[in-house]
Amino acid sequence: MKVRREKGRILMTAEWVVGYENGGHVLLPFGEVVFEDGAIVFVGHGFPGNVDQRIDCGAALIGPGFIDLDALSDLDTTVLGLDNQPAWKKGRVWPESYMQAGPREMYTPEELRWQKRYAFTRLIRNGITTALPIASLFYRAWGETWDEFEGAAEAASDLGLRVYLGPAYRSGNTYVKKAGEIAFHFDEPRGLAGLQEARRFCETFENTAGGLVRTMLSPDRIETCTPDLLRGTAQAVRDLDVPVRLHCCQSAFEYNSVLRLHGKSPPEWLDHLGFLSPRAILPHLTYISGVNGISHSAPDLDILANSGAALAHCPLVMARGGSMLQSLAGYRDRGIVIGMGTDTHPPDMILNMQMGLMTARLAGDAEKTSAADLYTAATLGGARALGRDDLGRLVAGARADINVIALDDPAIGQVIDPIQTILLNGSGRDVRTVVIDGRIVMKNGAMPDCDPVAMRAQAQIQFDGMVAQYPDRTFEHPPVEEIFAPSFPIRQATS
Repeated sequence: MKVRREKGRILMTAEWVVGYENGGHVLLPFGEVVFEDGAIVFVGHGFPGNVDQRIDCGAALIGPGFIDLDALSDLDTTVLGLDNQPAWKKGRVWPESYMQAGPREMYTPEELRWQKRYAFTRLIRNGITTALPIASLFYRAWGETWDEFEGAAEAASDLGLRVYLGPAYRSGNTYVKKAGEIAFHFDEPRGLAGLQEARRFCETFENTAGGLVRTMLSPDRIETCTPDLLRGTAQAVRDLDVPVRLHCCQSAFEYNSVLRLHGKSPPEWLDHLGFLSPRAILPHLTYISGVNGISHSAPDLDILANSGAALAHCPLVMARGGSMLQSLAGYRDRGIVIGMGTDTHPPDMILNMQMGLMTARLAGDAEKTSAADLYTAATLGGARALGRDDLGRLVAGARADINVIALDDPAIGQVIDPIQTILLNGSGRDVRTVVIDGRIVMKNGAMPDCDPVAMRAQAQIQFDGMVAQYPDRTFEHPPVEEIFAPSFPIRQATS
């Protein structure tokens, strides 16, 4: 069932409201937000007009919906790598034998479509109102398909989620040649065919579902793309005027591979190919010249800042892997647009903001980075990355994309400042109500026609089925229990 817009003029109020003035957020104690026909008409105190419905959210923060530039949209496989390392030995990279036999899909088409719908419910549950889906290609035959993204558009329309969709494509992949040695395989015609299919998807689905469904281009990782694929993508971005997302500077392996293959750092190479522009969104950017052991002399940050490209900061997944931005404030002060992404389970934007604040301070930015910086990145920063001045803020004329975060759970502690309190003690579980384009898509933690318990059970069944296939695609084909060893020895009950 499609979620429909509320009829008439709706007034929401709470102990705190995040308003917007002079280019930034402001806090309004006991403020009011009024929306009608999908748009915000008033933010402030003492609305003078008539309303058709009043919603008092009580001890809560009403704020703009979060914008997720790298939004988890499958059953997350990165969780399999938490304690199971190295990646080449644990099925995170295909063995040569698997690649030569012909990689296959590890899920059925129906399962892939269902996973998008399931993932979208989790995004909404965490207060995310605009999402750019991301999924792993490790368990795929090659790239993502038209069918599953047609299903994603249908799911977004039904659930009321604002999305930017585009199937991922690539020219190559890595594989394990021998123990500890990673090599590259390229199939450029396959990559270019993927680009053409993605371009056709954009032409077909752009600005559909009443404007909820927009499109983007999604070449996979920079090291798996050839020059012609990236040049062709850049031309398609110019022709279609859609955003493009490319994972970049996320590991020493990637950075050094690009240097070896192309003689330039990743930012240098993208700049050389004409790929960088204000339409480009680059997740991670944690491995940059001068930090993380990278000694290349390229002025990477300056190249990125001058291009207008945006960073999709995903601190949780990077911290799990042992890396972080070396200076969030340094990126910000150079003028790089900073938005946020989740990129892993849970797709909890509040947790990601918390991790972003902690890692920034661990990196030495204690006096230069605040809770407000991360909240701004998750709202205004994402909107700026998308070129949308009608998202990420609560102000008359903006779209009515709103989340309500409860402040009355004893676990959240005492409130001095609502933003700081959320970044200290909050969680995605504290999101109570979500409005997208004037549609109440979640109210008091519940979504229409959505059974989260049943969906979680179905997700576990599909995930277990995928994990069972790992021996076939893992170097030397060990059994599952050897690939994914338990934290502690398991002792079954004896009769």
